Amino acid sequence: MKKVMLVEDEELILQGIRNIIDWEALGLDVVHMAHNGREALSLWEKEPVDLVVTDVEMPVMNGLNLLKEIRSRNERVRFVILTGYDEFEYARKAIQLDVEDYILKPIDEEQLEAVAKKALLKLQEMDQDNARKMEDRIGWQKFLEGGSGEEERKTFLSLLPKVKKAELLSAAVMKIDSRSMRKGDMSELLSILQEEACRVIHLKADTLLLIECFSTDYTWNGGEGETARKIRSEIHSRFSYLQNRLESELGIFTFIGIGPSFTDYETLPEVYREAMRMQKYRMLDGYGSCVDENHIKNRGSKDVAIDETQLRKMILQKDRDGAINYIEDLFINNIRKDADVNNLYQTALKIAMLLWDIKGEYKLEEKNMQDLSDMVEGIYGAEDIFGLKAMFISEISEIITYLHTENSAYTPVVKQIMTEVQKNYKEELSLKTLAYKYHMNASYLGQIFQKEVGCSFTQYLSNIKNGIAKDLILNTNRRINDIAQEVGYTDTSYFYRKFKQCYGVSPASLREMKKY
Repeated sequence: MKKVMLVEDEELILQGIRNIIDWEALGLDVVHMAHNGREALSLWEKEPVDLVVTDVEMPVMNGLNLLKEIRSRNERVRFVILTGYDEFEYARKAIQLDVEDYILKPIDEEQLEAVAKKALLKLQEMDQDNARKMEDRIGWQKFLEGGSGEEERKTFLSLLPKVKKAELLSAAVMKIDSRSMRKGDMSELLSILQEEACRVIHLKADTLLLIECFSTDYTWNGGEGETARKIRSEIHSRFSYLQNRLESELGIFTFIGIGPSFTDYETLPEVYREAMRMQKYRMLDGYGSCVDENHIKNRGSKDVAIDETQLRKMILQKDRDGAINYIEDLFINNIRKDADVNNLYQTALKIAMLLWDIKGEYKLEEKNMQDLSDMVEGIYGAEDIFGLKAMFISEISEIITYLHTENSAYTPVVKQIMTEVQKNYKEELSLKTLAYKYHMNASYLGQIFQKEVGCSFTQYLSNIKNGIAKDLILNTNRRINDIAQEVGYTDTSYFYRKFKQCYGVSPASLREMKKY
């Protein structure tokens, strides 16, 4: 059943809306009833619904503002507007905001039922359309990966544009940086590409296959001579133009991996695989780049120098700043853009193995930390070198925090303080108040804590808060402002600053990485 929320500030009317029609018989389940827009929005965030029936004039937040807030979070939700004010301005605004209908009070039972059925039908059509699009994407993906049967293969080949005489084909995989996308941008992006490209195939939410047809006076034989270089240069320029247009007109950043040219769609799966192979260079080149075989063939193969012994020593000595600075320097200063991306992955895998060895040696596998397979997946799923760096900084910080916690050589008072922090991190804790509680001099207690734990009390408290915030960011859909409050930060901007100091990446960026 589809879920419904009713919003009306007058309790008698609210109950009347609930009982005036048989919602369940229509296939609708009323799961929320609210008395103003703010309360309704809070309920929607806890459990989203498919249909909202709301009054317009309400205290705290009116119905139109509620509609705007929910629309910004989910475009699928349907709305029915109720009001006792027969004014065109309300209707005009409601129509602009894509509502199902506009009903005047007193509410007519038959009209409300008809509008509810209309909304339900619209939801079903939208779901079917999305299912068809998903099925279409899955079908194309299967075809391109060589998994289609003969009949399916012929069907997909027939959907591709006809190739004229003296035309050459080229295919490229475009990966979209979703962080640069705003609501409604995808339709504009597709409109531009469909206007410019020969064929656009939407494979995933952020991945497109572009097929271009080039008229050429050259005879294409797939060679490496001057003719082939001219053709490759022309193709690269064409895809770069598309990329630059999207960036200049829409502010959308993309990475394009270009496959080899071809003349027969039968070879499209092989061309697609080569274009996908270019995608791994997004790690080094970043969004805004357009890469083909010619741009990577002269890249170096020298290994990136990594001193595993030194890094291990800094981690075990709980030298958080030293270890983080080492990772920063390694990925930002020592890995050049013209390096071989395979060597970058080899370096990342070496670090992952080192961290996994440390976890095994100190029995940290049982903690709520990434295992080796998670780290490997994170390596190959990272969007760019900055995402890779942030993942390792986060993991190293986590290991050092656990090494602090698990060390049994602490004096009783330091153990008590650490336990107090872990239990009451949300409170206003300070070394001065804790020193008073345990009848000690604050300066002396601070020296003991620094010596035994390896960081100041303030830093330890910050690490505990940020560690809990990190888990909430990665494992829940809660808003970052709410997470900041949950772990004891009253100032969200201060939380952002402390979190980035700890993990090398902002809370919002970390959540985006998790989405990828």
